[in-house]
Amino acid sequence: MPSRLEWMIAARYLRPRRQEGFISVIAGFSLIGIALGVATLIVVMAVMNGFRAELLGRILGLNGHLIIQQTSGGSANYDELADSLTKIEGVIRATPIVEGQAMAMANGIASGALVRGMYPDDLRNRPIISEKMLRGSLSEFEGKDAVVVGARLARKLGLVIGDTITLVAPQGNTSPLGTLPRTRGYRIVGTFDVGMYEYDSTFVFVPLEAAQVFFRLRNAVTAIEVMLEDPEDLAIARQRIFESSTQPLRIFDWQQANSHFFTALQVERNVMFLILTLIILVAAFNIISSLIMLVKDKGSDIAILRTMGATQFTIMRIFFLSGTSIGVLGTVIGFALGVSLASNIDIIRVWLEGLTGTELWAAEIRFLSHLPAKIDSGEVVMVVAMGLVLSMLATIYPSWRASRLDPVEALRYE
Repeated sequence: MPSRLEWMIAARYLRPRRQEGFISVIAGFSLIGIALGVATLIVVMAVMNGFRAELLGRILGLNGHLIIQQTSGGSANYDELADSLTKIEGVIRATPIVEGQAMAMANGIASGALVRGMYPDDLRNRPIISEKMLRGSLSEFEGKDAVVVGARLARKLGLVIGDTITLVAPQGNTSPLGTLPRTRGYRIVGTFDVGMYEYDSTFVFVPLEAAQVFFRLRNAVTAIEVMLEDPEDLAIARQRIFESSTQPLRIFDWQQANSHFFTALQVERNVMFLILTLIILVAAFNIISSLIMLVKDKGSDIAILRTMGATQFTIMRIFFLSGTSIGVLGTVIGFALGVSLASNIDIIRVWLEGLTGTELWAAEIRFLSHLPAKIDSGEVVMVVAMGLVLSMLATIYPSWRASRLDPVEALRYE
């Protein structure tokens, strides 16, 4: 353990003096570089984690963990199949759906829409919709003409509760004049905002029977959504479903449907971690530079300490403490700054947008309507440990060089 004398000398070397001003400037920049590197890495990793968690929560909240289809086409015996699926271990809910693309029109404005037909009770039991209703009520979601639409789609088409939205089906009616578009008007009974641009601007929910009529699916559905207790336990759930089924089924899971998206997120996360680690590495090299110059400047002091009985290990520990103090202080400052910024990142974003008058987070590009952040304690510990280790490693060579200084050569011209 370093002695009190070694701590005192190391602290004295860190205090700037007039003739050592340049060395102190470099040491200061080293401290700032490590602090900024650690803080930036914590913030970026938190935002990446938050982005993935928010997207995953919304995707899995609105869509099923498994999508099951009969290989023969639309599932005709869908109620019996859904009931049998709910009895399988690990399955929470099985929901028959009718889903298809359509054109939504109102007030002379047209927009693409994804129409999803569900039983009213199934939609009410979907928390991401029932808890995110902005206007209207799901209690009125029943009958042949009631629909619930995303809030952004309603604003785009200029619609409010009670207005009529016209849906144009992809299959037209054949007539002597050719194929004519098939349209149907529906009454808006509610709008929702799940916080994901793609869903809020395209989804239209209709009762299952109305969707079957609209898409011309008589007593059939396009798929059955299955919700699992553990969304990651896909292989076991697949095996159980195949073993319990007496008919051939086609199964798609959420990982297959979004594999390219989450793979891209993981690659981006790894690249950002590597790039931002270089900031800390550069700051560590600045510590090496400042300590080497400090060793040269303190050559006579080292020689005097050696002649007074200080050992090589004593000199090495003094300069090791000087360099490590810069790294530790920078890492602590970076940790506090990074956690503070990550915890209030969306508030800071809103403040900067109000200050600059520009949109820093475009929902139509970023998918989410707010800037998320999720601090992972394990990753924070790893970043802090990396900052400390790099700082300590950076002090080894200058400290060793100081301990090897020959007192005779250092005092020859004094």
